[in-house]
Amino acid sequence: MNNKIYGLIGLARRAGKINFGTESSIELVKNRKAKLVIVAEDAAERTKKNFKIECEKENIPFRIYGTIEELSNAVGQDNKAVYAIKDENFAKELIKKIDGGEIIGED
Repeated sequence: MNNKIYGLIGLARRAGKINFGTESSIELVKNRKAKLVIVAEDAAERTKKNFKIECEKENIPFRIYGTIEELSNAVGQDNKAVYAIKDENFAKELIKKIDGGEIIGED
């Protein structure tokens, strides 16, 4: 488990720079206000597929990462599988970490 990623997601939540849940996130994607969409690995296949298609259509970065429980704990909510990051800087940092940047010294 990469605590830095979950910590950053929690920080984005406290800063008001993240929306979670399917409806809220898809609205941000369609309005091109999302800078990154993260979908939990254990989300429904249909959810992952639909968000991937929508994100590609709107040219928004999309990542599958973590479990519903881990991501939900990071934002202090229950059972949330989809997260839309609204801030460019949070999005860039999360993409870098999810894609394997800065992993020196980690287990």
